[in-house]
Amino acid sequence: MPEHPGNPQVPRFQVVPAAYVLLRRPVPGDVEVLLQLRQGTGYMDGHWAFGAAGHVEAGEDVLAAAVREVHEELGVVVDRDALVPLTAMHRTHANGRAIDERVDFFFAADRWAGTAHAVEDKAAALRWVRLGALDDLAEPVVPHERYVLDRLRRGDLPSVTTFGFAAPG
Repeated sequence: MPEHPGNPQVPRFQVVPAAYVLLRRPVPGDVEVLLQLRQGTGYMDGHWAFGAAGHVEAGEDVLAAAVREVHEELGVVVDRDALVPLTAMHRTHANGRAIDERVDFFFAADRWAGTAHAVEDKAAALRWVRLGALDDLAEPVVPHERYVLDRLRRGDLPSVTTFGFAAPG
């Protein structure tokens, strides 16, 4: 890990960026979101997660990554101008490994072209779920994604969030 320029004893913090996209559609009295049941990835398999998500690749901006991930994972086309920012999350596993230090950019899309379907084999299932019915899912939701969904449901999701860090004070 590179040294911090002001203090060579402090390692410079590095993070892995990722883009998450939640397709959503209105239903009477609520909104439905498209979730995928993870399988065969080695990370949180058996958990529900945002319909599309993945790392930002070298030379790619986060909006391009979001558009690419939606197409690769759900087979639909979302215009980058249709991405609605939900929150940016600074997240850690607090284990000192650079791969576990993250900055996640969460987006919603209310319009897209095509019919969403599982394109890759890393989704055991796709399901439209009412935000108000998240507790009815049989399987758990990936914890940091559940945090975003819960705050979105309550209407108090801030533009920047943190997850996994010790509480201040």
